[in-house]
Amino acid sequence: MRIIRKIFSKSRSLEDGIFFDSIQKILGFAPLNLDNYKKAFTHRSANRLDSAGNPINYERLEFLGDAMLSSVIAAYLFDKSPLGDEGYLTKMRSKIVSREHLNELGKDLNLVHYIESKVPIQHFGENVHGNIFESLVGAIYLDRGYEYCEKFIQKRVVAPYVDITRLEGKVISYKSLVIEWCQKEKKIFHYDIFEDNGIDGQRLFGVKLSIDDKVIAKARATSKKKAEEKASQRAYFAFQEKMDRK
Repeated sequence: MRIIRKIFSKSRSLEDGIFFDSIQKILGFAPLNLDNYKKAFTHRSANRLDSAGNPINYERLEFLGDAMLSSVIAAYLFDKSPLGDEGYLTKMRSKIVSREHLNELGKDLNLVHYIESKVPIQHFGENVHGNIFESLVGAIYLDRGYEYCEKFIQKRVVAPYVDITRLEGKVISYKSLVIEWCQKEKKIFHYDIFEDNGIDGQRLFGVKLSIDDKVIAKARATSKKKAEEKASQRAYFAFQEKMDRK
């Protein structure tokens, strides 16, 4: 086996050999088709095309990897939480494969270091870390199949990060919590959104969250969604004792 690997390593370019070794360390096993992994780290700005004229980038692999992650995590939760109903299992899976968590995973593995792009890394948004992690999972599935894909997810996601008890108490959406509580308590709530240009000219969105015609929380952020979530978090802490008793 070692002799075969040496023969293959000699047939690769130096650049491919370095990439192969790096990917093998991340995966914990040797990749068979290196092209799958090259595609997993190719940004659309590279403007690469295959022989048929189709674009080569990680976006389709990202879609596939997302499906694989959901499948493996769903099976894990189904096995480990025999009393959990559909709603419970869905919420727990959402917490594990949340964009925030996937970004952390991508950062821990320093995946952006391997991206081929014409755009400087510092110009990428935060979600690129999670996107690349998903595309890597997709590449593993194409290269090695479901069994190796599951093996990787168990090693890199489940074993180091999944604690059922801790995740049960993790809030993934304060806005959902606030809305659910207001509806249950028959309270009238309203998110008043307005544009709010910062001192440096940056476009921001302001939000005022009112409950029963009283402003409970205010927040600003670079998007409406983030501003609503930040205001909802502040409202949650204002009513935490009441909400936790719901």
